[in-house]
Amino acid sequence: MPYVIADDLPDAPAGVRFRALLDRPQILQMPGAHLGIAALLAKKQGFEALYMSGAAMSATMGLPDLGMITVDEVAAYIRQVTRAAGLPTLVDGDTGYGEALNVMHMVRVFEEAGAGAVHLEDQLLPKKCGHLNDKKLADARDMAAKVAAARKARRHLYIIARTDAAASEGMDGAVARAKLYLEAGADAVFPEALTTREMFAEFAKRMPGVKLLANMTEFGRTPFLTAKEFEDLGYSMVIWPVSHLRVAARAMETLYQAIRSDGGTQNQLDRMQTRAQLYETIGYHDYEALDSTLVKTVIPTGMPQDK
Repeated sequence: MPYVIADDLPDAPAGVRFRALLDRPQILQMPGAHLGIAALLAKKQGFEALYMSGAAMSATMGLPDLGMITVDEVAAYIRQVTRAAGLPTLVDGDTGYGEALNVMHMVRVFEEAGAGAVHLEDQLLPKKCGHLNDKKLADARDMAAKVAAARKARRHLYIIARTDAAASEGMDGAVARAKLYLEAGADAVFPEALTTREMFAEFAKRMPGVKLLANMTEFGRTPFLTAKEFEDLGYSMVIWPVSHLRVAARAMETLYQAIRSDGGTQNQLDRMQTRAQLYETIGYHDYEALDSTLVKTVIPTGMPQDK
């Protein structure tokens, strides 16, 4: 039954539940899921937490990942995902949508929308995907101020500080920034765009006892590593941020090509989720049954004209 109409709504805030998942010894695996149906499908496969990528949300809107999406637009996605699946969700907070006060506003809006965690990055606008070149970094002290602002504003939201410094400042710069952000109040660190297994291992070795997030994105600078491999290297979390969007976009492109060339969808049926499978995924019949118990047809009797 979909979370939104279930009887077992969790009492604990999403941030508390997110932290509890990280208290376990095993790595927390979070696939990207920025749409309600994606959240349901991920939950069906047993995932206990989800990730919402700014790049995926922007691309869904037909926009590049340059920090153009707004707090309210992201909050709408958050509400959609958390209402659908009820899983604690880590949300991409980009650069915080401004300076310290903007970060505080973002934290409050995201938390009210149902997010369990957020990560902030130390880039300047227009920001870029972490795996692209020529990223411009904010002053480390300015980023630390944003982290401190997020910490002050949050009730339960788990705060992860992302640093993109490895590409331009090397491992020493990335580690120094990470330590500063932890001192400012971050709960965990996200070292972005590390390019070798050895770099992941070194970063973890130099940050003992710190919860670390690994980003396993395709077509980037990071080599393919499994969740178990990241765990063995000392990482507590791993995300696959845009994988679902890449697969879905490729499938839609194939479908549109087929309609154009074949004059219809008759050759694409084996690629589709059936109506029955879709209804099962979204709990159609559960909603239908709930509706029938709440709103019953009452046949009027004793109409005035009958008297």
